[in-house]
Amino acid sequence: MLRSLFKFFKRSSSKSVEVETIEDITMKYLIIGLGNKGAEYAGTRHNVGFEVADRIAVKMDVPFNSANFGWVAEGKHKGRKVFVLKPDTYMNLSGNAVKFWMQKEKIPLENVLVITDDLALPFGTLRMKLKGSDAGHNGLKNIQAVLNTQQYARLRFGISADFSAGKQVDYVLGKWDEEETAKLDERINKFADAALSFVFAGGNNTMSAYNGK
Repeated sequence: MLRSLFKFFKRSSSKSVEVETIEDITMKYLIIGLGNKGAEYAGTRHNVGFEVADRIAVKMDVPFNSANFGWVAEGKHKGRKVFVLKPDTYMNLSGNAVKFWMQKEKIPLENVLVITDDLALPFGTLRMKLKGSDAGHNGLKNIQAVLNTQQYARLRFGISADFSAGKQVDYVLGKWDEEETAKLDERINKFADAALSFVFAGGNNTMSAYNGK
């Protein structure tokens, strides 16, 4: 089993072997902000995961680059290597992007954090959980199906459920209202801080420090 955690390759010039150790692997993290690609989805409630991902990249002072299955920002936070992913697969196929980057960078499941919107929480409410159901969210549902597990961390951004019967899709894919917009920047910043806390302090400490804040 340990052999699967090592990557060996030869450098043609020196013929020496570089080894990626277990410690190297456990110091890697993958943060996924869920959303839909396309200008028509920018600034909508359903794309708040993308907005938090953007803020994390700003805090690490690294750019996003086009890559397999989306846009990736690669940086470091307090000695940990962090990959921030915005999948371009559309929400309901997000699992393919998550699995690809986990395998490509050999990132363990316990170092994966998914950021998503949540209708069941009041606007701006922050809730991190280290496992759980998809709660009807199509992005989480696909990730669970592709990874075949519910045992991954998720950071939920409350968008409330202030819509009339039959208007859920319009509401979720709609723009923030004036009152929400006034508070949005502070909340996005708080979520970005929580995501980076997950990297350095771990899930349990982050839940204690940030949930409900």
